[in-house]
Amino acid sequence: MDIQRSSIGLGALTAIASSLCCIAPLLAIFAGTSSLASTFQWVEPLRPWLIGLTILTLGFAWYQTIKPVPKDDCDCEVKKASFFQTKSFLGIVTAFAILMLTFPSYAHIFYPNHDKAETAIIEEANIETITLGVTGMTCTGCEGHIEHAVNELPGVLEAQASYEAATATVKFDKTKSSLEEVKTAINSTGYKVRKEQPEEKTSK
Repeated sequence: MDIQRSSIGLGALTAIASSLCCIAPLLAIFAGTSSLASTFQWVEPLRPWLIGLTILTLGFAWYQTIKPVPKDDCDCEVKKASFFQTKSFLGIVTAFAILMLTFPSYAHIFYPNHDKAETAIIEEANIETITLGVTGMTCTGCEGHIEHAVNELPGVLEAQASYEAATATVKFDKTKSSLEEVKTAINSTGYKVRKEQPEEKTSK
């Protein structure tokens, strides 16, 4: 039973660890600590291994739980298993692990929406769209953190980040926020605007 409990605990921990790089950006927003966002970027290359370890350990725990128990010939009283050794508890841990493993796919729903009611009063001549190269993003959680930070600036009409393309595209009123303020907002999240790649600008 000690092996079973250890397997359950390890499975839960590896499931959490596999998504730390995606959970951290969201925690950074709620905690108001921007530097927290990029703290767990080193976990991303290990994610496939952590997912595999989660599946193996929880699979072993399920095997230990459902395997037939040999009967004792002495008719001794069998000690009742605690709740933490039951299928119900293992089911709860397994469901939690699945939620953690799939967190990157639904992380965006936790980021606050930004009301852009002010867009109607902005002159077209003042609108600028810029695409910046950004390093450090590893999942959609990182995208949401950057978009949230940039949307906090006055005059931002739209912010869209892509961890796959390693870019952030921002549409904003250049009379209310500057390019440098946009870069500063992105850098404040813990991810960094690439200096070696010139930004792409379009005005509309």
